[in-house]
Amino acid sequence: MNHLAHVFLAPDSPEARVGSILGDFTRGVDLSTLPDPVKQGVRHHRAVDSFTDQHPDVLASKQVFSRQRRRFAGVALDILYDHFLLKHWDRFSEIEQEAFIRGIYNELQQKEHLMPEKMARVTRMMVWNDWFGAYQDLENIGKALDRVAGRIRFRNDFAGMITEIRANHEELEHNFLSFFPDLQEFAGGIE
Repeated sequence: MNHLAHVFLAPDSPEARVGSILGDFTRGVDLSTLPDPVKQGVRHHRAVDSFTDQHPDVLASKQVFSRQRRRFAGVALDILYDHFLLKHWDRFSEIEQEAFIRGIYNELQQKEHLMPEKMARVTRMMVWNDWFGAYQDLENIGKALDRVAGRIRFRNDFAGMITEIRANHEELEHNFLSFFPDLQEFAGGIE
């Protein structure tokens, strides 16, 4: 899952939501020095990712991508799932979407002292450029995926992944709508 889904599913505290994003930035971080709710968020992040990677609907979605791009299907789905979560927000949350996003951005700014520098830089860009708002538009998902492709340090066929997403959009969306309620139930039971 990507950042929006992680904070959406995280335990209900600002520190745990920071930890739910920190799960992508733990290299070189001494987790033992962090407050318990942040560590809980990191553990939650890892459990959510593990559940996601094994779910039949996610595995089926990875198979719709061409062989040369399938290696990156998980990354593409992570970002695409934030788009689908935003598109179908009212199915999964009673909180108004814009209020949730503003609240998360506010928490990230207030809790920056809990973040390693790399994460702080990313979350500043996230807030300043309203990544979550931008993910409502499928074109912006394509741009985000192309930026990820540009950061891969070896020759790859990941750029242009949005063309395969568009071609398989209906099936990918259907699989997400089948998968996400299972993930939401699982995430709610993580200690």
